[in-house]
Amino acid sequence: MTLEATVSIGWVNTVIDTAQRLGVEPDSLLRMAELPAESLSWPRWPIDFITRLWHAAERGTGDPGFGLKVGAGVRPASMDVVAFAMQSAATLREAIALVQKYQRLISDGGRFQLLPGGRSTWLVYHPRQGRLAFSPHQIEAVLAAVVRFSDWITGCGVRPLRVQFSQGRLGPLTGYRAVFACPVEFEQAFSGLLLANDVLDRPLPQADPRLAVLHERFSAGRLAALERDGAELQNLGRWLSERMGQGVPRRAEAARALGISERTLARRLAARGQTFQGLVDETRRALALQAVAQSRRPLADIAQFLGFAEVSTFYRAFRRWTGLPPARWRRQARG
Repeated sequence: MTLEATVSIGWVNTVIDTAQRLGVEPDSLLRMAELPAESLSWPRWPIDFITRLWHAAERGTGDPGFGLKVGAGVRPASMDVVAFAMQSAATLREAIALVQKYQRLISDGGRFQLLPGGRSTWLVYHPRQGRLAFSPHQIEAVLAAVVRFSDWITGCGVRPLRVQFSQGRLGPLTGYRAVFACPVEFEQAFSGLLLANDVLDRPLPQADPRLAVLHERFSAGRLAALERDGAELQNLGRWLSERMGQGVPRRAEAARALGISERTLARRLAARGQTFQGLVDETRRALALQAVAQSRRPLADIAQFLGFAEVSTFYRAFRRWTGLPPARWRRQARG
């Protein structure tokens, strides 16, 4: 089982707050995105959840500059504990290196790469989407957030030399100029910002070596806990795959297999925006697609193996997963 990428609730709230300022209330936005109301209490969201939120906000606001407005509205809470480590760094370049190191605490939805040159350096953003294609507003929000947060930690306006996007333009050029105050190009080889080296290497006004050590130690602890929980959930995924075929797996059995309590298992799943039943469904889905496409087993046998009481229930689930009945999926897969 490959764990789904996740994003911190701080970044989620930045999107929700911007939509609310533009007249779309949070409960309405969640309904449009077909997301549960309780998801606002989760520490992290699956990456596809926030992608659905972005697409809903794009439709609900009808604002071609929505992504730029989200990025311009970023604040320390949007960046999890990484924000405070960045603030204590010696230079903007070191602050960006901290983002690279602890990016997962903010979001698994992308990574940054520095391409240094003689007088300037490209900061390139590589998005990592889930099953759903990212909204182009998400990419614009990330680059706008870099500029906004750089302004915050440097205490002065940071203006890139150039900005470019791999996608097409979404709104009027005036919106881009207001955020970036530099030439902006579209449909390029990558998305990124070109920053002057003297800006990147200028000492930061709030640099504090002692605080920097404390903040980085705390960030490292948070990252280690996130990765430990992720490894544990990977073990759970393997257990579910092996357990399937012996009846529907139960949460109590899974907790015993991992050597933890049911409450701890539920809490760790919730911290990643997941539930035990959701993982069971995900495992069933993966095994069902593999069995239907790659074997000649009768569909009734596959349904029974996956713990469906009735073949008709399996058919309905398969159509929900793929949009097609299993027999048609099998024909297409083999074709």
